Formats: sequence, C-alpha cells, structure tokens
Amino acid sequence: MGRNEDVRFVSSSIKLPSFPSTNHPFVFSNLPFCSQTLTSNLIKTRESITNFISSITNRGKNEKFFTSKSSLLCSSSLALARQEDLNQNVLVDGKEPPPLKAQLVSRVGREDEERVLISEVLIRNKDGDELERKDLEEEAAAALKACRPNSALTVREVQEDVHRIMERGYFCSCMPVAVDTRDGIRLVFQVEPNQEFQGLVCEGANVLPSKFLEDSFRDAYGKIVNIRRLNEVIHSIDGWYRERGLFGLVSDLEILSGGIIRLQVSEAEVNNITIRFLDRKTGEPTTGKTKPETILRQLTTKKGQVYSLLQGKRDVETVLTMGIMEDVSIIPQPAGDTGKVDLIMNVVERVSGGFSAGGGISSGITSGPLSGLVGSFAYSHRNVFGRNQKLNVSWERGQIDSIFRINYTDPWIEGDDKRTSRSIMVQNSRTPGTVVHGNQPDNSNVTIGRVTAGIEFSRPFRPKWSGTAGLIYQRAGARDERGGPLIKDYYNSPLTASGNTHDDMILAKLESVYTDSGDHGSSMLVLNMEQGLPVMPEWLCFNRVNGRARKGMELGPARVLVSLSGGHVVGSFSPHEAFAIGGTNSIRGYEEGAVGSGRSYVVGSGEISFPMGVAPCGPMTGLFPGVQ
Repeated sequence: MGRNEDVRFVSSSIKLPSFPSTNHPFVFSNLPFCSQTLTSNLIKTRESITNFISSITNRGKNEKFFTSKSSLLCSSSLALARQEDLNQNVLVDGKEPPPLKAQLVSRVGREDEERVLISEVLIRNKDGDELERKDLEEEAAAALKACRPNSALTVREVQEDVHRIMERGYFCSCMPVAVDTRDGIRLVFQVEPNQEFQGLVCEGANVLPSKFLEDSFRDAYGKIVNIRRLNEVIHSIDGWYRERGLFGLVSDLEILSGGIIRLQVSEAEVNNITIRFLDRKTGEPTTGKTKPETILRQLTTKKGQVYSLLQGKRDVETVLTMGIMEDVSIIPQPAGDTGKVDLIMNVVERVSGGFSAGGGISSGITSGPLSGLVGSFAYSHRNVFGRNQKLNVSWERGQIDSIFRINYTDPWIEGDDKRTSRSIMVQNSRTPGTVVHGNQPDNSNVTIGRVTAGIEFSRPFRPKWSGTAGLIYQRAGARDERGGPLIKDYYNSPLTASGNTHDDMILAKLESVYTDSGDHGSSMLVLNMEQGLPVMPEWLCFNRVNGRARKGMELGPARVLVSLSGGHVVGSFSPHEAFAIGGTNSIRGYEEGAVGSGRSYVVGSGEISFPMGVAPCGPMTGLFPGVQ
C-alpha cells in the first residue's frame, strides 16, 4: 500500500474531562462518540413530530377517509401532502399547507396506537433525489424491518426503522417524510451519508504509538466513514490503554469538512507524588522516620509520566522489598481541573530495629553432654538515618566455633543513578579445622581463626544480571584447643602458606550473578574470581575461580533440579582455603569436607522430587486393626 500523505498525527497538551464519580475518580466511561449528530437530529425530530401531530390531528378531522374512531391514524406518525401541492404553491382550504416532512423520534406509544397504511417506501438523499451510490441505498433499505410497501405502520415502528438505518453507521442523519399521492401515502427516508475518510488528526496521544493509529485507520481511507467502525477503533484505543494499566482514553471525536477525522485523546499525567506516613495502630497520619526522598527514588513512576496502574503496583512491591515498610498503597486523585493526577503513597513503617537472642544445636562437631550447643545474640537496625541503610551486629558462640560480625549496608548510594549498593564488613571468627585437616589422631582440635574486613559494591548491570566488586583483607591462622598458634599439624604438615603463625592477604573480588525464575522453572549462575594482591612481600598471591550453575524445571507433577559447580586455585594459598568436598552443599550424606579437599574440584548432582498424596485427617480405620 502506498504511503498516505494525507494522514498526520499531532500531539499537544489536553484537559481531561471531569471525573464522573468522587468514589472512583479514575474509572473512565466510554463517551457517546459519533452519536452527537444523531442525538441532535433526534431532538429536532422530537420537536418536528410534536408540531406535525398537532397539524395532522386538525386536518384529519376534515378528511373523508378518516373516521371519528381513527382521527389519530395519520397524525400519530406522518405528515401528509397531496402530490399536486408538492408541485404548486397553493392554499389548502384557504390555509397554508401543513409541513411536508417530519422527523421521527423516540416516543412511548400506547398499546392501541393507530396505524396508517403506506403504499410505497423509498430511500432518497436529503434533497429528495436518488442517492448517487446504490450500495448506500441498499444498506439503508436492508436496515428496514417494519416499513414495507402496503403495510400499516405506527409511529414507533417508523421510529425504530430510523434507528436501524442510523445504526448501520453510514449516515449522519435520517428523516422520514410522508407524501400523500394519488396512489396512497408514500414514505420517503431522506438520508445524508457520511463523508469519505481522507485523513486523521490525533491530538494528545503522547504514549500511544502512531503505528497503532495508522493500522487502525488504514483500511478506512477513501471509504465512507462508518460510525460503528469508528466506535470499534475508539474501543480498541481505550483497550490499548486499559491493557497497559494507563490512565488514558479517547475523549472526543469530530468529523471535519473534507473527510478529516479529529481524534482527541486524554492522558492523565502525574502531577505530584506525596508520601504520607500512617500510624501502625490508629491509621492516622503521623511523622515518619524515613526520608521521603529515600522512598521516591525507588519509584519508577515519575512526574510528567502517564500514570500506569501496573507500574504503580510494581512500585508498591519495590517499596515493600526495602524491608522497612509494613504496608504500602497508592491513591490517585485528580489534580484540580488540570487533567492530571496527584499520587498519594500511604506507608506504614515497621519497627526499625531491635535485639534478638537464641540458641540451638549444631551436629557432628563435638562430643559430650553439651555437644553442639550454640547461642547467639544480635542487634539490627533496618533504617539507619532514615535512608534504608542496614546495620547488623551479631555474635554466635559454640563449644569450639564462634563468630562476631559487624555489617553495614547502604542498598543505594546517595547520588548514584545506577542503584549501586555498598557493604562494609568486619568479622572475627573461629571455625573447626576438621573440614580441611580432618580429625587429629591425638584427638586434639584444630581451629582456624580469621580476622576479616572489607568493602563491596554491587549493582545490577543487565536484566537478571548483577555484579559485585570488592576488596577484602584477611588474617588467618591455626589454633589449638587452648588458643595457641599452630604452624604444623600432628603429621608435621604446614598449616600456613607463609610459614608464620598466620597468613595475611588482600583479596580483590569480582562476582557476577544471573537469576531467572518463571512458572515452570528457575535458573541461577554464579561466577566468582578472587585475586590475592601481594601488597607486602610475605602476603599471599594466588588466583581462585569458582562457578556454580543450577537449573530447576517441572516435568509433569515432578520437579527436576540439576546443579554443577567447580573451581580451581593457582598460586600460594593457605591449606584451609582449599575447596572442601562433602556436606549438604556438595555431596549429601557426608560431613563437611569428609570426601576430600584440594586445589580443584568439580561436583555435579541431579535431584527429582514429586508430591505425595496426603491422607485426609480423621480416624484411620482399617490401617491398623483395633486402632482409631
């Protein structure tokens, strides 16, 4: 199809119509587009038929073929005129002739409404001449249901056929005219066809794709404008906004001279976004601890955008994932008569911080009556300085192992537009050395003490991908049961790489993570590399790479999980930094490190799980005789 030079698209600012309801200010209803011409014609018809009935009633009393019982026979529907009166400007009974035509409108008739006999039914243009296009005449004739030659009609039946013609969509007006001829009463439907579509002007459609409009109107170019087809296009445009949750619709449509259609689209832009804090107990507005800008920068909805319900829903979920809000909701309200919307985000804050303590049992490390007992204490603050920054201080102690950790995280560094986070960590830990060095023959316990401090930066760099970079300092060494330093184990094997009581290292860390989840499975890929930087001559220099991949999928009612991991170390590194094989994270059924340890490793595994039927609760009669 050749390029249509007559179609042009224009965008400009508009005003939204007044909202129909205060309870639902943004539920837009379809306006009666394209029916305004019909409505105005029907109003004129109502006035004409009222005058017409009065004139026919007076005239009907003097006509011989009207009986006293049927004085309203013709006056109920049609205006009459003799054929010769149509050709000569003469007086009838010394008076001006009655109106020659009348417009028909909706009128509730009586059950005993009188009928008038029609001898002929014709379709003509508004001047009474034949239509130039026979297809339009056929369209109008095909719409007639009650109006047939030699049929007795009522006002309601004629009015219904007028509506049927208009409902075809090809005509902008239809007026029934009754003419009294020698052969009887002739009923003429004078119709005015719509213009041919020659071009489109669309205003206010800032987010609606122009290609969507072009495709919607492409087939109509050069054809008679069909009102029904226009309404379908309007519904499709409204549906485009509705499917995307956008506040927009067609607010006006006008057919200009020359066959140009002017389409007015109203889009509700965001005027302002306000954060309102509510009390957790009373629900009344209160003063919040979180800075409003901390919440606002999490939102993808910005001022000047067309408001989207779907985007607003995602924003609510994003604010909830911050972990500092108990409840979040968005309420849109009209911004005066500007045609825009003001968004009020109601938030209920959670308790910012608190202390916690607990205890438990860790299996397989020690023996004795109190083997495996652990205790913990922690303090956490979720919203430091009101900027969603996290502070966690934790301490955990067992019979052998212990860990003290301080972690400070800023999920989004202020002033950064890439959502970069920063994490600062300080840690002092002591863990059993049996994971790598095994049990000593003399039943002595070797523990590995580590002092670690570091800083890491993370950010998403592609959809489903995130990256981390950091620097970590670590001092690690082996200790005996009394806490004294160890250089060699029972077999005289070195426990440090430097030969000193401890190894120092600075690690440059790079990590990339891919995650994906869907209705039928999930995937994860983690690639990690650590490089030891020899800042001092005795500090360790090595390179360690590690990768993990996992894929879950559904096969009917079963779920399959496949995983693969591997790693390799090059350079001088501490023995306790070797890869340990065994345990729940590698090979199940073995204790941590029980399979072995080394510079390189590859582990693959596959699992399949499926649901098992659950018996309904109640007496288990028949499973165990005599037991209920």
